[in-house]
Amino acid sequence: MRYGLSEEQELFRSTVRRLALERVQPRAAEIDQTGEFPWDIYELLSENGLVGVGMPEELGGGGADLLTFCLAVEEVARVCATSSLIIAAQHLGAMPILVAGSPEQKRRFIPDIASGKKISAFALTEPEAGSDAGGTKTRAVRDNDTYRLNGTKVFITNGGLAKTLVVFASTDPSLKTRGISAFVVDAESSGVSVGRIEEKMGIRGSQTAMLNFDDVVVPAENLLGQEGEGFKIAMRTLDRTRPGIASQALGIAQGALDVTLEHLRQRRQFGRPLIEQEAIQFMLADMETHIEASRHLLYRAAEVVETAGFAASASPEVTRYSAMAKLLCSDTAMQVTTDAVQLFGGYGYVRDYPVERMMRDAKITQIYEGTNQIQRLVIFRNLLEKGTI
Repeated sequence: MRYGLSEEQELFRSTVRRLALERVQPRAAEIDQTGEFPWDIYELLSENGLVGVGMPEELGGGGADLLTFCLAVEEVARVCATSSLIIAAQHLGAMPILVAGSPEQKRRFIPDIASGKKISAFALTEPEAGSDAGGTKTRAVRDNDTYRLNGTKVFITNGGLAKTLVVFASTDPSLKTRGISAFVVDAESSGVSVGRIEEKMGIRGSQTAMLNFDDVVVPAENLLGQEGEGFKIAMRTLDRTRPGIASQALGIAQGALDVTLEHLRQRRQFGRPLIEQEAIQFMLADMETHIEASRHLLYRAAEVVETAGFAASASPEVTRYSAMAKLLCSDTAMQVTTDAVQLFGGYGYVRDYPVERMMRDAKITQIYEGTNQIQRLVIFRNLLEKGTI
């Protein structure tokens, strides 16, 4: 038993790995090249219960714990980061409902998301409110038993594909983050429109869109929690979903090391395989060490977050571990893929080999779901709260 995984988790990992190698890997380069959302992979993952693997079984999900969810993301990311994001983004879109929704809201929205019938999206970021959520300009004004929603969201994963949106809007701008509220919005409502679709460096098959809300009527019963609790809901959501992005990053790093080892065994220079060169061996040793350290921190983080549960209030320990895992795994992914490109030499810079795609894909893991600068700030503040420094 490696990494403390149960026999069931080991079996799950090997099953997902086989599915990824046989069905996802052959599509990875084409998905990147076309930049089109891979509906066939979405259907494949839905049919195999992976889009809702980490959602409660009683709501139509797989009922897996967070670590098992992370294993699914990691194994798919080893061959295709875009495809792994299908699992992670669906999880992100559902999470505010799972952590803050009423039992009725969960029964109403989660089953379609967990089954893959509807794609979900998490809409927090705005042109002037990325790391600074207090700058949220999207407004939600109460009108009897409805709210009227106006504003713009940007960089929304699955923005133009999702049917169920969780949108964060200010119900009291004077209160900054304490005036933000969270709403479940039907993406087919009148006034919801898709703006710019971004052309991206990496994860090119994942759609990233601008969403516009023009006097969108949202039933008051779609408010998650209470008015003013939106920021707390968003932070509790990210505490639980950042390990998914860490898993994606870890998978990218492991995949890059896998293909690099195979290449170096076959490629010869100076009369012998490149893998026999001592300087190259040192680089590979560093890559493996960083990957293993990242994996152990991630799996520990998944355990800590899982123990807290869906409905737990914000926990400093959960926040710290979640941030550290995302930080370390994404920095590792960037370093390992950069080294992989270097070890491939000129071949690493051309699209015939997967490491240049992996390097481009790795970069976003340092940015979305909270930049790594924000993660460092979160970790530092947590140290202050602990009285460690």
